[in-house]
Amino acid sequence: MSTLAANANPQPGGREVPSGAAGSGLEDVAASEASLRRFLHGLPGVDQVGLEARAATLGTRSIKTTAKAYAIDLAISMIDLTTLEGADTVGKVRSLCIKGRNPDPTAPRVAAICVYPDMVATAKDALRGTDIQVASVATAFPAGRVALPVKLADTADAVAAGADEIDMVIDRGAFLSGRYLDVFQEITAVKEACRRPDGTAAHLKVIFETGELQTYDNVRRVSWLAMLAGADFIKTSTGKVAVNATPPVTLLMLEAVRDFRAQTGVQVGVKPAGGIKTTKDAMKYLVMVNETLGDDWLSPHWFRFGASSLLNDLLMQRQKLTTGRYSGPDYVTVD
Repeated sequence: MSTLAANANPQPGGREVPSGAAGSGLEDVAASEASLRRFLHGLPGVDQVGLEARAATLGTRSIKTTAKAYAIDLAISMIDLTTLEGADTVGKVRSLCIKGRNPDPTAPRVAAICVYPDMVATAKDALRGTDIQVASVATAFPAGRVALPVKLADTADAVAAGADEIDMVIDRGAFLSGRYLDVFQEITAVKEACRRPDGTAAHLKVIFETGELQTYDNVRRVSWLAMLAGADFIKTSTGKVAVNATPPVTLLMLEAVRDFRAQTGVQVGVKPAGGIKTTKDAMKYLVMVNETLGDDWLSPHWFRFGASSLLNDLLMQRQKLTTGRYSGPDYVTVD
């Protein structure tokens, strides 16, 4: 990774990167548009064939018996159980929170409930007494097409309502236009808006909408850009476009957080979201995490699934392992 520090070409007097990267040679990468561009375009190019082949190979690994039972429970504990619909009601959010608290009598709780900002207080109340996090999308999710002050107010309102985590969307138009410093500064501003009066802060997940980023090279660049700006998690997608999380894109992001920690000492989480619906899907991603990052990331603190229907399939497969047969369709709730 020494070439990355060389490519950074730090500029004297530049603004410090708020990522804990002190001493890594990356402190001044975002001192100017030119230095940030030089760094991001100096990252190694992605071998598309190799990346897709590696993801496909990892997807063929099978997990059996006791290992599968452990993996199912681990996957349940990593879910950000999500409802992000215009028709969401207080009753629906409360029901989702009850399901997250007690998916099954012997199953673990989910990691978080993810809702729109106006439902944060409802979720917070329904989850009182648990360690389940309340995650809120913000910054005019999913398009993010509003002015920065509106995005910051959206974030601050969610944090004031009790959000433990904020899922922001980047300005994809700015990124694709090469305005990398604008994206960097927006992330750092939202990160600051996550701070509470007592000095603590909501964790920040940065959503890329990888289905709109056109190339794997762009995914690698935006992953580093977000981490340099202080992201606590990097997230693939909103779940609102045609192409959401895919194994190759997620593998590329896993490699990025691995390399970022090697360079800076800072560990960042990863959240694939959208289109992950079955136990088989979840197992593929867990194998990918294990093979790429090892035990350090096999925890809800560092890896999440953004999903609405995945939990039901995990519960059905869990019941099958326990009883030897599938339960009826009314075993799990629809929402």
